[in-house]
Amino acid sequence: MRGTSRTSLEDIAKIIGVSTATISRCINSPHKVAEPTRKRIQKAVEDLGYMPHFGGRALARNRTNTIGAIIPTMDNAMFAGGLQAFQDVLSSSGVTLLVGSSNYDPNQEFEQIRALLSQGADGLMLIGEERPAKTRKFLDQHSIPHVLAWCYSDASASAVVGFDNRKSGRAIAEHVINQGHTKLAVIAGIRHGNDRAENRVKGIEDAIEANPSSILLGIAEAKYSFESAATALEYLLNSPTRPTAIICGSDVLAVGALLRTHSLGIKVPDELSITGFDDITLAQVTSPRLTTVRIPQKEMGRQAANVLLNILAEGQKPGQLNRIELETTIIDRGTLARL
Repeated sequence: MRGTSRTSLEDIAKIIGVSTATISRCINSPHKVAEPTRKRIQKAVEDLGYMPHFGGRALARNRTNTIGAIIPTMDNAMFAGGLQAFQDVLSSSGVTLLVGSSNYDPNQEFEQIRALLSQGADGLMLIGEERPAKTRKFLDQHSIPHVLAWCYSDASASAVVGFDNRKSGRAIAEHVINQGHTKLAVIAGIRHGNDRAENRVKGIEDAIEANPSSILLGIAEAKYSFESAATALEYLLNSPTRPTAIICGSDVLAVGALLRTHSLGIKVPDELSITGFDDITLAQVTSPRLTTVRIPQKEMGRQAANVLLNILAEGQKPGQLNRIELETTIIDRGTLARL
C-alpha cells in the first residue's frame, strides 16, 4: 500500500550539510535553531516529504488500527453527524479514530496530516477536494490511503464519498425561484480554498442564469459564525434593490441571518425568505424552522469508513478508485415564502 523508499534524517543531513542532531532539534524545538538553518531544514523536510521516524515505521511496515480524520472546524455541528457515523463503523471493526481540525487553513491541514500520520494513522478521511499542491504531493509521495468526503467529482484522483455541491446549490436556488422569487442574494462561506462553498455558489449562479427573470443582487462571504452571517445580512439588505430571498451556504450562516432579522424587526418569511444548507439539528428548532438542503451525513460517514477500510484491507490500483455519489434533499419548513 505505501511507498517503501522513505526520506531519512541522514538523507536530509547529506543534502544540506548539517548534523542529524540539528535536524532533529529543528523538528522538535525549532526555536532552538538559528533562523537561516531552520529555514533550510524546513524547506528540505517539506520538499522531500520527511515524516518523523515513528510514523515512518507505522506507515511503512505496521498496522496500528487507527485512522485519522481532519475536519475544517469543531465549532459547530456541520460535520458532527457524518463523523459520528464514520467512527461507529470504524469502532465496529476494532479501529480507533483520531480527529484533527484545520480551521479552514490549508497549511494547518497539512500539519494535521503529518501529525496524525506520525501518530501511526493507517489512513485518512479528508473533507473536500481542493488543497495545495504540496499536500497532494505528500499524499501521493507516501501512498497514503485516504478518502474524500463532503464533495463529489467523477474526475477525482482520490476515493470519494459525498455529494455534488454545485448540483445541490443549483437545486435549492431553483426551488427558491420556483416559489416566485426573482431578487436573490447569497451569504456564502469563505470561498478561497473551500471547494464546497465555491461550488454551492456556482450552482446558485447556474440556476439564476437559466432563469432570465431572476437576478443575483449580491454575494456576501462570511465566516461560519452567527456574528459574521448577521453582518453579511445587513450588507445585502443595504443593496439599492432589496432581495426577497437570501440563500445561505450553511445552516450556521442561515441561523445567524435569521437571528439578525429578529433584531431588525424583519418578518421571515413574510418580508424576507432565508434558506440554509446542511440540515443540522439547529435548523429544526429555529423560529420559524429553517428551509434547507439536507446532506446525507450519516450515510456519507458510514460509506466513507467502509471505503477506507476496504482500501486498507485490499488496496486499490489507479483507475479502480471508489467514487460514490449521494443525493441531497430539499427540506421545506417555514423560512421560505411563496410569492
